[in-house]
Amino acid sequence: MLSLAVATRAESYERMVDPLRRRGIEVSHLRTRERTLPVTDPPAARRALDADDLDVGYVFPPRDVEGAVADALCSIPWVNDWQAVATSRNKAAVLARCAGAGLPVPETVLVSNPVDESELREAIERVGPPVVVKPTSATRGVGVAKVGDVESALGVADYLELVHDFAATGDRSFLVQAFVPDARDVRVMTIDGEYAGAVERRSEGWRHNVHRGAEAVPIDLAADYRDLAESVASVLGIDVLGVDLLVGAEAAVVSETNARPTIDDAEKYEPDFYDRLAAVVERTAAGDNAEE
Repeated sequence: MLSLAVATRAESYERMVDPLRRRGIEVSHLRTRERTLPVTDPPAARRALDADDLDVGYVFPPRDVEGAVADALCSIPWVNDWQAVATSRNKAAVLARCAGAGLPVPETVLVSNPVDESELREAIERVGPPVVVKPTSATRGVGVAKVGDVESALGVADYLELVHDFAATGDRSFLVQAFVPDARDVRVMTIDGEYAGAVERRSEGWRHNVHRGAEAVPIDLAADYRDLAESVASVLGIDVLGVDLLVGAEAAVVSETNARPTIDDAEKYEPDFYDRLAAVVERTAAGDNAEE
């Protein structure tokens, strides 16, 4: 039986255990954070991680430093490796790749601070208002704001610049993005580049993140929107990918992607969801992570 390392023990982990075990894959928790590891004693560190018997990893662990250490100690292939996670996490680059491939995306401007106020004002007026201001790499809706006028947007930008001054990071960028009114927020799951199911995230406000209380309701997604999500997965080359669409009355745009997508209840996906996930895990363990 293959041993699959999963670095986060939350909803996805619990939902994967039984379906994958029935398919010959044992799911193990690889705890990489909020602990100590003797990195100069690799055998002891591997024992502490219970890593000696691991065959393959699911998604590269969160937090780059701890993830890189675990990756060095475990020496296992990942279904979604560091490059896949980094590719998906950069919202600006995802939109640039999708736009370059001719896929529909909301009007967006990358702001790399510091910039002159005149440049920022021009960016806001280019896409709105209203506009959505969001960090380039945060998840779960953290730091996302909808702003209805130019002066308020400039104030949000000032606040972000203040925060960036104290951040231990070189990333001082954010996005100014066109707000899509009355859009449905749809998360499409793709496996090996193909549609695997979709949910609509519903809430009272305009932000629809499940971690902020939105309800994920399974939907029968239209074929052209399935094709759009598959095209995004193909452009990015990521085996297990959540593709977020903003679906209006007549069209949809790609909002962002997630290479660490939460796995929902099995009935919200295609019937062969876990068969396909198991196949990707087995292929990765065998050392062939290229799309067939």
